[in-house]
Amino acid sequence: MYVLPGRLRRRVGWLLPLAALLAVAFADWNTSGDFRVLSWIVMVPGLAAALCPVWVTAVFGLVTILSYVGLDAAWSHEYRAGLPDFILVAAGSVLAVVACWLRLRRESRLLHIHNVADATRATVLRELPPHLHGIENAHVYLPADAVARLGGDFYDIQPCRWGVRALIGDVQGKGLGALAAAAAILGSFREAGYHVPSLGVVAGRLEVRMQRQRRLGMSMGNAQPDRFATAVLMGFPNPGCGESWVDVVDFGHEPPLVVNPRGVRALQVTNRLPLGLGELDPAGTVSAVPHRFPLADDDVIVLTTDGVTEARDAAGEFFPLRSFLEDAVVRDPAAVASAHQVAALVSEGLLRHSGGRLHDDTTIFVLRFSATEDTYWTLPLDESTSRTLGPLPAGDDPFHQGIVRLRPGPGDGPSGARDPDAAE
Repeated sequence: MYVLPGRLRRRVGWLLPLAALLAVAFADWNTSGDFRVLSWIVMVPGLAAALCPVWVTAVFGLVTILSYVGLDAAWSHEYRAGLPDFILVAAGSVLAVVACWLRLRRESRLLHIHNVADATRATVLRELPPHLHGIENAHVYLPADAVARLGGDFYDIQPCRWGVRALIGDVQGKGLGALAAAAAILGSFREAGYHVPSLGVVAGRLEVRMQRQRRLGMSMGNAQPDRFATAVLMGFPNPGCGESWVDVVDFGHEPPLVVNPRGVRALQVTNRLPLGLGELDPAGTVSAVPHRFPLADDDVIVLTTDGVTEARDAAGEFFPLRSFLEDAVVRDPAAVASAHQVAALVSEGLLRHSGGRLHDDTTIFVLRFSATEDTYWTLPLDESTSRTLGPLPAGDDPFHQGIVRLRPGPGDGPSGARDPDAAE
């Protein structure tokens, strides 16, 4: 159902009840006395209550009552509608004003809920600059709950002294429980991803955090004590170090796709169990062993949640993401030249395939690493970075672009960055 936007409704909403008032008056004036339609005028304040502010509804109610009295008095006594219809019109006008007040009160409450949902989403899924520590990124998030605009999908990028880490995932289930789990995982990722040298240890921290979140839910009588999350954790080197690769740890998630003007390939790795279920794997350890893949300068990494691959068209066919990208590369290799182009391409193809009907939270997260970029994003000066970071410019905003260069510290290699798999 299409609903007029609030601003447009306030500007032109009065036209419909005015047209109804004139139509009823004209019809009653031009009909015979045996068929009076004057009582239909009661729908005028009802239309105003649905479209107009309270004071406009009250004006229409008063005009409706006066119009009824004037039009009815124009007829001879034997054809007048009389007192019963007058009471109906008067009561309808009063009830319309009350209904309008209740509608506006409900709209105000819904607007407040939407504002809270937007603030919560901005806290959990923070906005990212389009270029961050050598990573060009673009993201599209479409929650299945279009009213609350919140879901269980999560993604983020975290720069650190060893490079930059990226995460995407999908919490099983829906509602506030899934949102709380996503917030817990992201909070752990932002801390561990910044402070911990080893990507494998970061992966272990995420697993432990999800287990703690699940046990907390069980202690509170959560109806879904078996909640888990699929995720992909990635690590990139520092830009300008002369290396271009990505380390990948997959927790039962869809494998990342790499697209470039020459084609599409998947970064297939040995999947671990989803986050929160690691204790079911007897061979599982606290840390994980990342799989390293080389990257070309024009490689674009496409990460999605299952809302993309499980989206169906009218015939029930799933969205073929890989073949869709392969066809796009054949048609126009330049269409996959940047992260933003690929994100827009996938989102448009997905909505076209599904007809705009999404039954699950949908996230498209696209990354492109630049090994030749020779600038860094400054990091706050603390005890873990002071040994290898040069002087910082004024301010300590971790997303402030600067030209601080990493210089070798004890145990560091020639590039000034430690081995990402080094012990914590």
